[in-house]
Amino acid sequence: MAKAAATSESQHAVSAPRAAPDNVLTQLLTKARPLARPLIMGVLNVTPDSFSDGGQFLQPPAAIEQARRLAAEGADIIDIGAESTRPYGGVRPVSLEEERERLGPILPAVATIGIPVSIDTRKAKVAAWALEAGAAIVNDVWGLQRDADMARVVAEHRAPIVIMHNRETADPNIDIIADVDEFFSRSLEIAWKAGIARDQIVLDPGIGFGKTPEQSMACIAKLGKFHSFDLPLLVGASRKRFINSITPSEPTERLGGSLAAHLIATENGASIIRTHDIAATAQALAVAAAIRRAR
Repeated sequence: MAKAAATSESQHAVSAPRAAPDNVLTQLLTKARPLARPLIMGVLNVTPDSFSDGGQFLQPPAAIEQARRLAAEGADIIDIGAESTRPYGGVRPVSLEEERERLGPILPAVATIGIPVSIDTRKAKVAAWALEAGAAIVNDVWGLQRDADMARVVAEHRAPIVIMHNRETADPNIDIIADVDEFFSRSLEIAWKAGIARDQIVLDPGIGFGKTPEQSMACIAKLGKFHSFDLPLLVGASRKRFINSITPSEPTERLGGSLAAHLIATENGASIIRTHDIAATAQALAVAAAIRRAR
């Protein structure tokens, strides 16, 4: 499936529009290459109900200060979300107006800090507003398959897009690797039809989203299966519940498990790690890279 999709996509890419000369994704990946480590995407939730840190950064001064802290600790990208996607259910839908109201006093200020900002949203109108307000990347937790206008918005702004796999509910009986593979193929077809350049696309298997703990672990363990798409891979295992299934813990007690998952993801070819804990992740990745160089 992936190989067929990759072949099809490579054929499509011949006629797909070229990315903007100042492609921020290409610049970021080039920056990380000599460091021999993935890029680090810092999580900034400006929500009252995110599973890990809901409410901590809802107020603009706290959010902007946290963004500065993430940058100082080594984040390469700041991913801002104003609607909790709560991978384990219980999502409270947020209106377009409320989502933009939360972002309004925060995102433009964060965009001046000096590192690229990603907008974590499933709404095309929010993505369009954010890109005009200073965001450089779109992170869509439904991989262009929920809001029919999202692909057009991304293409028109010539912005990088993170395509994340998702499911409404977890099904322990499916082959999750095949399901992610098929989802990515559908999303890439949507992206191609909209005119999104391939060098603007990142794939994310969606750890914790519509998956059992075992399936989340399988996506990390078998991350290499998705290299057949020949696109950068993002992994966000930070504080996810599958860690609790191994060692019972609250979200803020899962740093060790998060680091373990992200180090294995790195070994399996992840190009971007999305995390709440920047300093510890940056240190772990740097030490792992140094040890690899000493082999």
